[in-house]
Amino acid sequence: MNLIIQGHHLEVTPALRDYVGGKLERIRRHFDHVIEADVLLSVDKLQHKAEVTLRVRGNSMHAEAIDGDMYAAIDNLIDKLDRQVLRHKDRVKNHAREPLKHQAMQSQQ
Repeated sequence: MNLIIQGHHLEVTPALRDYVGGKLERIRRHFDHVIEADVLLSVDKLQHKAEVTLRVRGNSMHAEAIDGDMYAAIDNLIDKLDRQVLRHKDRVKNHAREPLKHQAMQSQQ
């Protein structure tokens, strides 16, 4: 997985880079077909914003979170992204099984 971390009005420190990388490991545990993760961390006045675009085979997912603390924003972001990845994984798994059900119904008729 390619991991790109960028900062907007913010210096991306090694601690932030390690924190984001560690949190994205949770995503990789649930779904290992991740091609690229593009993370943008930004600060506007007192709002810390974290955004990620996750590219998987055949799809792209985007999530963003805003909080008063950058680490809390990253945590919220990963929670949102984790739900999206699990839903995508379930759709892919169910879609693969669906044609078999359809064929079985046709053969019974």
